[in-house]
Amino acid sequence: MSALVIAEHDNNELKQATLHAVTAASQLSDDVHILVAGEGSSAVAEQAAAVAGVAKVLHADDAAYGHGLAENVAPLIVSVAGSYDHLLACATTYGKNVMPRAAALLDVAQISEISEILSADQFVRPTYAGNAMATVESIDAKKVITVRATAFDAAVAEGGTAAIEAVSGPGDQGLSRFERHELSVSERPELTSADIVISGGRGMQSGDNFPLVEAVADRLGAAVGASRAAVDAGYVPNDYQVGQTGKVVAPNLYVAVGISGAIQHLAGMKDSKVIVAINKDEEAPIFQIADYGLVADLFKALPELAEELDKQGISREISGN
Repeated sequence: MSALVIAEHDNNELKQATLHAVTAASQLSDDVHILVAGEGSSAVAEQAAAVAGVAKVLHADDAAYGHGLAENVAPLIVSVAGSYDHLLACATTYGKNVMPRAAALLDVAQISEISEILSADQFVRPTYAGNAMATVESIDAKKVITVRATAFDAAVAEGGTAAIEAVSGPGDQGLSRFERHELSVSERPELTSADIVISGGRGMQSGDNFPLVEAVADRLGAAVGASRAAVDAGYVPNDYQVGQTGKVVAPNLYVAVGISGAIQHLAGMKDSKVIVAINKDEEAPIFQIADYGLVADLFKALPELAEELDKQGISREISGN
């Protein structure tokens, strides 16, 4: 019984999310392989081979896979799926795009965002926006699975000596084409892997006020997030969104500023180790799950917090100061 993990990468670097999926796969099989599909991605294949617990790396290097188009990657997954009982990817934007297509081509039901593995065919996954956990059992011969990263520790990224095997696939299916990348450039930590996340909500009132959040975040070396309400209002870009329809995070410290605590937002951050809420409404639902709560006007509290951090000499600014 073998398990195949679909690597997420940018043709240069293996993404942290893949390491969480490897840990999940190792609970299903002692024979864990990684599929690296890309263009000019030899460095990624080498990084995947170094991951502890990985026995083999399948490397498909083709222009068709250079931008990770799901319409091309999914048929590749199917073409190499023959000897695998479990196919896994992390439940990121990439994984959520590719894996359902692979499941459809294999004519099996995908098992989404698992948080616990009970057996080779029984899994636990969140439902009702994370307010209930469902135990699901699959009778499909092949299980196509997305993994909630916050539920599994990352595998050790070095120490492995897996063999790298070149593979080929169906190539370009002609169903889609890459147009352009529009990427947000930031020196802050990536949202889903940051140790500290500070998020703003509708209470920020305007995107012009988000520098108040960023000032504190930069002093703490934190990532900046936002509620769906703040994103929908145009305060910040979509990739800031934390929640059921955004990114799921579980940092050591999560600070919610001006966020009421709608169920959709809680689903994306309630597994954080320590939760701090700042809100002027003492009845805000966010306080029900917060470890520490401050009932205060954020427009006074954030500048005071930044000032106090400076006084205490606590600063991990992205500039290196």
